[in-house]
Amino acid sequence: MSPIFKREDGYCFKIFSNEEERKHIHVVKAECEAKFWLEPTIELADNYGFKNKELKKITELLEKYGDEFKRKFTEYIGKRIDD
Repeated sequence: MSPIFKREDGYCFKIFSNEEERKHIHVVKAECEAKFWLEPTIELADNYGFKNKELKKITELLEKYGDEFKRKFTEYIGKRIDD
């Protein structure tokens, strides 16, 4: 199961259940996907199809919701590790 943390402006922000512990988030829209590190700073890790303009918009959204995503990531990964 892949929890979705938020949907905004057509972007879906989520993680995958078999993920590593370093805080990050996947962003999906249509046929495009990107992975961003959330710590120590917001940084693009991988990009599959997003144009620079879209990456800038995604980065702005991550700056807006970054603390919320980090908290949710920790909650989810902690539950997964404890199972």
